[in-house]
Amino acid sequence: MFKDKLTLATPILAFVIMFIFSLTLFPTVNPTPENLPVAIVNEDEGMEVNNQGSINIGETMVKNIREAGSSTDDDEAAVKWVEVKNKEKVVEGLDNQEYYAALVIPKDFSEKQASLKTNHPANPEIDIIINQGMNAAASSMANQMLNQMVDQLNQQLRAQIFAELKTADTAVSVSQAEVLAEPIAVNHQNVNAVGENSANGNAPVSLFQPLWIAVMAIAAILFIAVNKMTVHSRKENITIKVGQIVIGLFASLIIGFGLPWLAEDLVGMNIPSFMDTALFLSATSFCFFLMILAVLSLLGIKGIAIFALLLFFGAPLLSMAPEMMSSFHQTWIYSWLPMRFLVEGLRELFYFGQSFSWDLISVQFWIGLVSIIVIFLTALKLKPKK
Repeated sequence: MFKDKLTLATPILAFVIMFIFSLTLFPTVNPTPENLPVAIVNEDEGMEVNNQGSINIGETMVKNIREAGSSTDDDEAAVKWVEVKNKEKVVEGLDNQEYYAALVIPKDFSEKQASLKTNHPANPEIDIIINQGMNAAASSMANQMLNQMVDQLNQQLRAQIFAELKTADTAVSVSQAEVLAEPIAVNHQNVNAVGENSANGNAPVSLFQPLWIAVMAIAAILFIAVNKMTVHSRKENITIKVGQIVIGLFASLIIGFGLPWLAEDLVGMNIPSFMDTALFLSATSFCFFLMILAVLSLLGIKGIAIFALLLFFGAPLLSMAPEMMSSFHQTWIYSWLPMRFLVEGLRELFYFGQSFSWDLISVQFWIGLVSIIVIFLTALKLKPKK
């Protein structure tokens, strides 16, 4: 036994296997956002001040926020601030999944902030809009960063006003003291909300794993069953391939309609539109089945290891926003995961009010079409008879 090279290499193989599968844990240990797109809108109309002319505190605030964000390297900045003209454009961008959150400064911000030094103070307000459905974890992180930023603004503003009042030797009224405790009021709003019974916004990822494993199993079973047959002609081989595809189509329909039924009726998951979800899952399952079958037709049953590795490496990444991954995982792993189109499509169906359409399955369609071509090309080659 000790003369066998493979036996002697077992400790090394054990380390290599452990290292490969440990890579699946690295992205989720300490996710740090980089260039997380957040919209900022200044609708402040400003005001006229005696001996000072026109002032616009909103513009000053936006300038300070952008300077603070650009004080570090842009590639490592946690937030990428995107200036937008008005709130309507922001809502449109949130629906198009362009921003994880938005900060809106209203029209009367300067006027209300100036009132803090008077006997009739009014809290200036800021709107924080969270795009919850885009990615629950990233949106929550954006919400925390925006709240921390407003807390810092409150501390600075409170210290500034108290210093000016102290210099002017002006007493602070009870109403002023109450307002100055939190000078800037925050209005929170969630758009494209994930709602209840949605696995905290990770319902699309929860549906991915059983679908992917089922499709892998079907493709492997059909390949093994057909591989045992003795084929006498290319025509017969093509007929068998057609049979595989037809059976895979029926199996995909069972997966597509059965998975949301199980999730909704047995688990209690909130499925906004059963029919749209079932059609999308059926189409995606069929395209993935064709892709796996094509690879097995080229490489043999050992090709199933590729899709098993995709499952292990892909599952941790699919629940994360791309901006929270390292550049390596974002460029070389996440961008090559075919199942990300499944998760992204489900997010649009569940949280963004989309319905089943060509836009949701266009990429999967081309994957399936190329796979069918590969399957039939492999059918032209006969395996040698034993």
